[in-house]
Amino acid sequence: MIRKLSILVLSLAALAPAFAMDAARSEAKQVIALQNGETLYVFKDGLMAKEGRFGSVVHLSKGEVVQSADGKSIATMGNEVARLSSLLNKGHGN
Repeated sequence: MIRKLSILVLSLAALAPAFAMDAARSEAKQVIALQNGETLYVFKDGLMAKEGRFGSVVHLSKGEVVQSADGKSIATMGNEVARLSSLLNKGHGN
């Protein structure tokens, strides 16, 4: 019984990052993979945020142009650092 309970707890702990990622992806209208391993989130209101290749939120400069994985240039709008950070941390509460 204890073994089954510990397996359940470990399974749920492993899924926590997936739920956080799902929160960010479900809130975004579009998620675009970038050439350098980063990810660009385009929210429903047209504003954007960028996640670094290691999962941290990265600052977007005003009018920054990024390259998608398929080579297209995208001019960014907004810098939704707090919004993306909140979504990525959802489910990791203290």
